[in-house]
Amino acid sequence: MMIRKPYGSWKSPISGKSLVQSSLRLGQIQIDDESVYWTEGRPAEKGRTALMVWSGGDNREITSSQSDVRTRTHEYGGGAFLCNAGRCFYINNSDQQIYEVLEKDESKQVTNQPKYRFADMILDQNRGLLFAVGEDHSDPHNIENYLVSISLATGAMEIVAGGHDFYSNPQLSPDGNQLLFLTWDHPNMPWDGTQLKLAKLKEDGSFNSIQDIAGGKHESIFQPLWDPDGSIYFVSDRNGWWNIYHYSEAQTTCVLEKEAEFGLPQWVFGMSKYTVLNSGDLVATYSDMTGSHLIRIDVDSGSSKEIRTIFSTIDQVRGSKNSIAFVGQTDSQPGEVVAMDLDSNTSQTIQRAAETDIDETYIASAQHISFKSAPDELTHAWYYPPKNPGYTAPAGNLPPLIVLSHGGPTGNSSGAFSLAIQYWTTRGFAILDVNYSGSTGYGRKYRERLRGEWGIRDVQDCAAAANYLADEGLADRERLIIKGGSAGGYTTLAALTFLDVFKAGASYYGVGDLTLLAQDTHKFESRYLDSMVGPYPKEKQLYFDRSPLNFADQLDCPVIFMQGLDDPVVPPNQAESMVAALKRNGIPVAYLPFEGESHGFRQSTTVIKAIESEYYFYSRIFGIEPEESAEAIEIFNLG
Repeated sequence: MMIRKPYGSWKSPISGKSLVQSSLRLGQIQIDDESVYWTEGRPAEKGRTALMVWSGGDNREITSSQSDVRTRTHEYGGGAFLCNAGRCFYINNSDQQIYEVLEKDESKQVTNQPKYRFADMILDQNRGLLFAVGEDHSDPHNIENYLVSISLATGAMEIVAGGHDFYSNPQLSPDGNQLLFLTWDHPNMPWDGTQLKLAKLKEDGSFNSIQDIAGGKHESIFQPLWDPDGSIYFVSDRNGWWNIYHYSEAQTTCVLEKEAEFGLPQWVFGMSKYTVLNSGDLVATYSDMTGSHLIRIDVDSGSSKEIRTIFSTIDQVRGSKNSIAFVGQTDSQPGEVVAMDLDSNTSQTIQRAAETDIDETYIASAQHISFKSAPDELTHAWYYPPKNPGYTAPAGNLPPLIVLSHGGPTGNSSGAFSLAIQYWTTRGFAILDVNYSGSTGYGRKYRERLRGEWGIRDVQDCAAAANYLADEGLADRERLIIKGGSAGGYTTLAALTFLDVFKAGASYYGVGDLTLLAQDTHKFESRYLDSMVGPYPKEKQLYFDRSPLNFADQLDCPVIFMQGLDDPVVPPNQAESMVAALKRNGIPVAYLPFEGESHGFRQSTTVIKAIESEYYFYSRIFGIEPEESAEAIEIFNLG
C-alpha cells in the first residue's frame, strides 16, 4: 500500500552513505596486449587513486596502498599513468614524480624534479625514453609548460618542445621516428583552438623538424592517433561538430561526417573517444541528444556499423588487437569497466563503480527535453521525475525542483545514471540537469553561444528551464532550487542574485567574484574568462557587474555553501565573502568548509556530510517534514 506524503518528504533507500559505500571513481583506461588497466578513486581511502589491472582473471591493484595515482598538472590532472610493452609508470600525488611499477607492489622513482609536475606519458622503448608533458613550478607566478623526454636509465630530463602555453597528447609513430602532439596558447582553451604538430625525431629523442598538420586558433583538435600503416587520425570541429579525420600523404578527409560529437572539452589529460584496431578499423563512441553510441568504422569503404550495447553513456574507449575496453553506464546502474571481444561480440564487466541493490522500481530514468530559451533557440536538459513506489503525493501537491547547473561552463550533462540524482528523486524531488548555452554535446555553435555571455545566457537558460517545468505543472514554482559546483556554482549564485525565479540554492565551491577569479586562479584557466566575459582588466566593469558578491544585497533567498579549504581553482575566500554578505543582510545561509578537500570532493565523509546537510537545509527552509531524521547544521538568520 502506498503512503500519501508530500513531495520532498519521502523515505528513500538511498542514504548519503550509499553514495560512497563501496563506490569508486573509474578513471582512465589503457590496454596493453591482453591486459586492461584503469584507475579507481576510493572515497573510503580519503580519495586515494589506485592503479588496477585485469588479465582475464581477478582484478588486482599493482600500486601499493601508500601510492596515490594522480597528477595535478593543469590542476585538474588526468593522464596519470602509462602501461605499455609490459611496463607501467604512474605519477604519485604526494610529490608529482614519475614512478615505475616493479614486482610485488614495489615502485622505483624515475624522476627527481621537485619543481615539476608530469602528465600524459608515452613510452619510447627503443630509445629508453618517456615523452611527457612537464609543468615547471619553479616560479609560482610564471608557470611554464613543455614537452619533455625522460631517460629511464638515469632519470635525466630534457625539454624537447617549448614556447607554447600548453602541450598534450604526445603519440609515437609505429616506426618510432615521429611524434604527434597538440599545442595551444592563451587566451584559447583547448576546445577553442589547438594545433596538431608532427615532429621528426633524432636518435637522442630531440626534434629534427616540426610541421603543422591541422588546427588553428578557431579549430579544436582532439585525440590524435596513429594508424598501424603510419597515417594519422584526429578529431576536429572544423565542420561545426567534433568528427574524426584521416591524414595521409598530406591529404585530410573526414572519416564519418555526422552531426554528433566524437570529442570532448579537454579539461583533463588522457581522454579517449575512439581507438584504432590492428586491422585499421576504428571503434568510436559519439554522443547526440539520445545519449552515447558505439560504432565500428571501416575507413577504406567509409561504412560504419553500430555496436549495440546496454549502455547509455560510453567513455574511455581503448583498443588492442580485436578487443576494446571502455567505461559504460546504463540508465539504472553506476559506471563499470567493460572488456569486449569484437570477434565474438561478447563483453564482460571487469569492475563496477558501485554495487547497488536498489530495486529498479525506485530509479527515475533521464528524459531528454528541449525548450525555447531565446527567440529561435532551443536549450536542452535531462529531466528526472520524482519516483518512489512506496509513496504518492496528496492531490494538488507539486514537487520541489532542483535545477542542476554543471561545471565548466563548457561541461555536459549526459543523462547517465547518478546515485546522487536518485538520492533526490526517491525523496520526491524533481531534477532538471541543464545543458545551458555553452555546453558540449550539441556542436561548436551551441558552445559558442556563451562567448562573452557567461553569467547571462547560462543564467537565463537555467531560469527558463525551471519556468518551463513549472508551466508544465511538473514543479512547485514556490520551491524552485538551483545548485551547482565550480562554474556551475557561479551560475547558481548569479541566478539567485540577479533573477527572482529560484527560492533557494546550493553552491559547491562556486565563484562569487569574477574579479578575484581573474586575479587569483591557476594558469590553465587564467585567460578562460577572456572569451567567457572579456579581457581583464580592459573589461573590469563587466567583471564587477556580473559578480554576485558585489550585489549581495539583491540576493534575498537562502543559500548553502560547500567549500574545500585546499581548493586552488576557486579559493575559499570566494565562498567566505558571500557567506559574510548574506549574514550581514539577514538572509538564511549555511557554510560547510571541508579540510583536506580540493576542487571537487573526494573523501567519503565529505560527500556524505555535504548531501545530507543540503537535504536538511531544504527541509528547514521549505518546512518539509522528512520521514527520516538528519543531522542538524547551523543555519544563520533562520528564525
